[in-house]
Formats: sequence, structure tokens, C-alpha cells
Amino acid sequence: MKSSYTNREQYYGDYLELDKILNAQHPESEAQGVDAHDEMLFIIIHQAYELWFKQIMHDLNSILKIFKGESVNDSSPALQIAVHRTHRIIEIWRLLVSQVTVLETMTPMDFLDFRDLLAPASGFQSVQFRRLEARLGLRMEERHQQRHYQHQLRSEHVQEVVETEAEKSLLEYLNEWLERAPIWELEFWEGFETAASSGADKHPFWAHYRQLYEESLVGEERKTIAIADFDRLFLEENSGLTRFSAKAMQTILFITLYRDYPILQMPYQLLSKWLEIDELMAHWRYRHMSMVRRMIGMRIGTGGSSGAKYLKGAMEKHHIFGDIALVTTYLLPRTKLPRLPQKLTNKLSYQSWY
Repeated sequence: MKSSYTNREQYYGDYLELDKILNAQHPESEAQGVDAHDEMLFIIIHQAYELWFKQIMHDLNSILKIFKGESVNDSSPALQIAVHRTHRIIEIWRLLVSQVTVLETMTPMDFLDFRDLLAPASGFQSVQFRRLEARLGLRMEERHQQRHYQHQLRSEHVQEVVETEAEKSLLEYLNEWLERAPIWELEFWEGFETAASSGADKHPFWAHYRQLYEESLVGEERKTIAIADFDRLFLEENSGLTRFSAKAMQTILFITLYRDYPILQMPYQLLSKWLEIDELMAHWRYRHMSMVRRMIGMRIGTGGSSGAKYLKGAMEKHHIFGDIALVTTYLLPRTKLPRLPQKLTNKLSYQSWY
């Protein structure tokens, strides 16, 4: 079969379009005859951020495509690809965090040499990053000081973010995937032993696990951890408590508890990696906040925000996958875990759920 590729010789600079990239830095200080050596560093750092955001979106879109299907085979190459590309996004975020260290080689006086020339431009206006947040699952009404999005972004860029939010996010796809897990079908729980007082109105596993968990609380835990919170998170419709549904939270907890089974390894890794990304994004915001505080103190940002104060609020509010960590409050030691029925054990050990 004849190849469809054309036999065209490539040249390094042409292939990477280096003429465009290396000539895309135009310091405003040079245009205005101001001596500000570090403006070049400032521009390159932020251009590099935008390139990495583009790569993250490229990988994220491929992951979303995998989860758009009606089913995801947990032992398939597709899920392994999703885990692998999620891991790459982790490594990119680690790089983005460390990149702040390079920017911090610029002193506050170095920044003041050109800071006033930037207004009213601001990193707040990174449309790629706003769209990335939306693709992950952050909605406009959940954003810190959302009024800035109407005032700081151009109308066409606000529309881009709104259109991205109208599409189904990764968090929503993950929620649907977790809800589809058929492990709760009663056919898998025949012969599962439960305590007589555990409650016949609940699924046998949850009736039993709830009782075991309550019995495991000791000392001050009995005062600080309410079993009613367990019920709201996992057994009732927890509207407003978490971004994930109660049914999805059940599956997250089950995967965490029984992750040693072969079929649960990939789902566990995927959930853990997105929790790590959530933490890395918060760490990146913290580094950015600390740098801004060091650079401009209590001054407002170039775009008119409250500077470090705004960044602190965004860091605390813009968590997307933090609910995954909630299940750690409700774990039991391996030695106390309920023994699963043989039929379900076989399913988790040798073949896919879906």
C-alpha cells in the first residue's frame, strides 16, 4: 500500500517556525526608550506558560474524547492512555510551578522598571487558562470575584469561556463514569455477610461498612466526626456538599478501599493523579501569590485586581477535584475491610466491569 505522506525534507528552524517564535518578544520598554532589562524574561516566561497551557489542553481534549464514550473498559488501552496523559499533565504542572523560581530572579526594583508599562494587561486575561479551568469543571459562578471576568476580558473572550463552560467538563465525565460502575448490582453481593443490625433498607455493603466505620471511631473522633456526614456524602443525594454525586462518591471510596484488585488499579491511579493536579494547581497559585506579594507588596495588580489578596482567594476557592480527598476520612485498615463475595472478587480480578 502506497504511503499518503509526501517526501518533504524538513529543516529544524522551519519545522519549529523559529522565526515567528524568536521574534515574538517586543518589550514595551524598548519601544518607549526605557531601560528595563528584565522585561524580556517576563515576556518569555509568560509566553512559555501559554505554550504549556496549549499542550495541557491538547492532552486534556484527548482524555475527554476517551470518556465521551458510553463505556470505558477499565483494562483497555484507552484507559491506560488516559492515565499516561494525565501523568504528563502532572509533570507539566510541576514544571510550571518550578518556572516561578526563574521569574523570582527578577527583583522588585527590576519589575518596577517596566511595571507601569503593562497596565491594564494582566495574567488574569489568559483566556487559555480560563478555558482550561472550565474544561476541568470550574464554572463561572464558582470563580473568585467573578465580576472581574466581565470587566477584564474582552467580550469575545468572555464568550469563549462561556461556550467552553457549556460543554461537558472532565469532572462531569468522571462523575458519569463512576456512576456507571456496576459493582453495586445485587447479583454480585449474593452471600455477603452483614451484621444483623446493619439495616435492611440499604445496599448490603454500605449497611455493613457504615456500621464497621462507626465502630472504628475512637476517642475525640466520636465527637468530631458525625456519622450523619457519612450518610450525606455516600448514602443520600449530597447536593451542594461535593461536586461529585453520592453514587460517584461511593465508587471513589470503594476504589480507594479495594485498589489492590487488578481491575481497580487504573481507576485508582486516574483519580489519584487528578487529585494531584488539583493540588499542583493550588501550589502554583500559592507560589504566584507569594511572588506577587514579594514584588508589589500591598499594591493592586496591573489589571486592577487586589493583587496578592485576589490570588489568595482564587487559591482557596478554585479547587476542582478536592472532593476525591474527602474519602480518606472514611477509610478502614485493610485488616478490617469487609470480605467481598467470590463472584465480585472474580470480576475485579480477571475482567472488565464494563
